[in-house]
Amino acid sequence: MGAAVTTDIRKPPAAPAGPVVPSPFEDESMWGRETLPRTLLSRALSVPLALGFTVFLPLFVAVQTGAGVRDAAFWLQLLLTMYAGARLSAMVLTSRRKLLQGSFWLFVYMAMGVAPLAQAVLGQVPTPVVGPRSDLTVAIGLVLLGCTAFDVGVLLARHRPAGRAGGSQKASRPVMAHRRRLQLLTVLSFLCSAAFIMKLGGPAVFFSSRQEIIAGIEEAGVSNGDGQAGQALLRGFGTVPALLSLLLYTRWLITSKFARRKVSIIVTWAALAGLNLVVNNPISNPRYWFLTVMFALLFTVFPVSAAMYRVALSMAVVVALLIFPFADRFRYDEKNYRPVETTSFLEPMALKDYDQIGMFANTITFSESGPGHFYGRQLAGSIFFAVPRSVWEGKPRDTGVMVGQWMGTVNTNLSSPIWAELWLDFGPLGMGAGLLGMGYAAARVDRRYAKRATRRSPPGSLISVVVPLVAGYSFILLRGPLLQASGRVAIAALCLALVATHRTDKSTTLR
Repeated sequence: MGAAVTTDIRKPPAAPAGPVVPSPFEDESMWGRETLPRTLLSRALSVPLALGFTVFLPLFVAVQTGAGVRDAAFWLQLLLTMYAGARLSAMVLTSRRKLLQGSFWLFVYMAMGVAPLAQAVLGQVPTPVVGPRSDLTVAIGLVLLGCTAFDVGVLLARHRPAGRAGGSQKASRPVMAHRRRLQLLTVLSFLCSAAFIMKLGGPAVFFSSRQEIIAGIEEAGVSNGDGQAGQALLRGFGTVPALLSLLLYTRWLITSKFARRKVSIIVTWAALAGLNLVVNNPISNPRYWFLTVMFALLFTVFPVSAAMYRVALSMAVVVALLIFPFADRFRYDEKNYRPVETTSFLEPMALKDYDQIGMFANTITFSESGPGHFYGRQLAGSIFFAVPRSVWEGKPRDTGVMVGQWMGTVNTNLSSPIWAELWLDFGPLGMGAGLLGMGYAAARVDRRYAKRATRRSPPGSLISVVVPLVAGYSFILLRGPLLQASGRVAIAALCLALVATHRTDKSTTLR
């Protein structure tokens, strides 16, 4: 008889028990392996969108008639606009949600690209550029340099070591919201917002105008002289805890059947929604803050929708062009309000809001007129914003206010973009290093958000709430001045520290 024939049938390796957690050190190129085909736009849609942002819209603005000078500053501005358009197109067309990078390029494209290009065509600027034309050219070149540095930081963040010595799973444990502490934050939200409302004279003032809000703050005695710390703290504690509590409860209800069955949780969410309708409505708040509220709510409600992400970035361009310049209807009362009258769709972009390039040029002129660079002094004033001027006599002023007073303008509520803040403190090398670090950090956070903010992520995952909030607030941080933006950042950090925990047991976290 012949030898027995044996067949070697090897079983596939058993799948590891429990959910597979992707390594935080894997290459970003691994992202595409999990992408479903339906998350990508077809070529018929993606090509016109990319060409529209990168070529058609900038050239359409550039060929309009106006009194502007077609010099080196104009062509450099056109190059910056097209570069930002290409990067914004890449953010829209990506298969992964990159909220921080997307908000950065959306701001650059509109506030530092299309709007200044329209101003260059018309020969009109919202804020006078007091220095020579060469300073404006330098400012545009430095913005382009900063954008390139941001992209270099993103590239550096794409590849990380395969592991670390002594690395463990503990380093990648998610930060969760503690249920009891969230309830405490909710109580504090109602107390702080109630104190804010009563300090200003009741809920009715929040539905009048921003002018009435400012007058109420001055009458309350928390805004004295040049010191704005009291005003920042009052508005911050009155608005930020309420918004964070609403975002966390919204996330809880969306992701948890248990929460949707609890009447107490639904009632609390409804009460928080009503509270935010009073303190965070578009009538009594600056447009950039209301943009933060809407951006954070949108991506908290739709945390994994690639379609919603693309629509939000694309429609934001339309909103910035057609709606945002006219959205200051509630800045003044009926007697002082003057409607915007224009004869060209470019003219609204030369009014009030988009003064970032011009203010950067003015900052360069201000520095070269004598003060020079401040070597971290302005940044220190932003970090220690809560220290009163009675204690810190030499406390730095708001950068926009300081440059505006030097210019002799009546309205010193002027912007100071992050490029100007970094350049004034640390010079061109420090500005480039700062934006490189911002790009690196944005790419790292976006990668972790894409991995953690999924349909299967737990209800109490803080990253699913924090990243949309930071992405929305980044418009304020990028626009500047930093001193004005610091108050709400510090208050949000305190609120998050209150509710954050690494414990994942059901007795402490949301379920």
